[in-house]
Amino acid sequence: MTKDKHPVITANDLKKYYPVKQDGFFKKDINLKALDGASFSIDAGKTLAVVGESGCGKSTLARLVTMIEEPTFGEFTISGTNVVKSSKKEKKTLRSKVQIVFQDPYGSLNPRKKVGDILEEPLIINSELDKNQRREKSLAIMEKVGLTQEQYNRYPHMFSGGQRQRIAVARALMLNPSLVIADEPVSALDVSVQAQALNLLMDLQEEMNLAYLFISHDLSVVRLISHEIMVMYLGRVVEQGEKNTIFDNPLHPYTMALLAATPRVNADSRQKKIRLSGELPSPLNPPSGCTFHRRCAYMSDICKNLAPEPRQIAGRVVSCHNVDKI
Repeated sequence: MTKDKHPVITANDLKKYYPVKQDGFFKKDINLKALDGASFSIDAGKTLAVVGESGCGKSTLARLVTMIEEPTFGEFTISGTNVVKSSKKEKKTLRSKVQIVFQDPYGSLNPRKKVGDILEEPLIINSELDKNQRREKSLAIMEKVGLTQEQYNRYPHMFSGGQRQRIAVARALMLNPSLVIADEPVSALDVSVQAQALNLLMDLQEEMNLAYLFISHDLSVVRLISHEIMVMYLGRVVEQGEKNTIFDNPLHPYTMALLAATPRVNADSRQKKIRLSGELPSPLNPPSGCTFHRRCAYMSDICKNLAPEPRQIAGRVVSCHNVDKI
């Protein structure tokens, strides 16, 4: 049976600005542009990975998509419903369609609650199932993620980090979501169990036709799990496209630098080393023009004054004035 491929989420020019007060009576408030224009769509059964350094806007994007915060500009739809224009009642229904798995499996679970209670809590809030039905569904989801029935009455401290992340994944699946936000879901785990956690996510995606928004800084993990990649820098998307297109032939200098910094066992597949000069600028005072120009080896005068518009080149979207000369 072929699975339906349809956009679970479609976002158009999402932006999130935070007003920041400056010291001094006559100084105006400034806007911290945490996210400055992201457009994408994710089909059922597919994974969009969002990569970039800390402060690039990855977590801000996650807060908008999970409806924790509202965008300053732009719109997005989930399962065809415009989230920005929806009512409170509609938003409550939509929230059950979007769930999140956090980075820290130790901090994201209530240590005072047993696993069964942790899993049943979303059902108590969002469904009319009785106690026996909630238990039955919890046990079924536990089995899906590789946990046993005997672990239902145990506390989180009795589990390893990898097992706790399985509990967090199970909790995210309790409401049968269409979209799962995975915010650095394996970065806190030992390398030995990272592959197990990633294989679990991929198996669940295949079985349940889930869409993933996968946030990570680890490109080796991204290469394994993603279908498409969105590379961000200081709140802006600099390159976006199909996974192999970007890994095999990156066009933006920042993407090149990220890939060059990723360790490769095979010498033939290693990228030419590109060193980034300078430090990541403050998002409160970003450079004019292209925000990457101070660290870019290909910078020209136009980069200092004019922000590049995203354009379609060689099967992906790139925001760079000099991409044809690189």
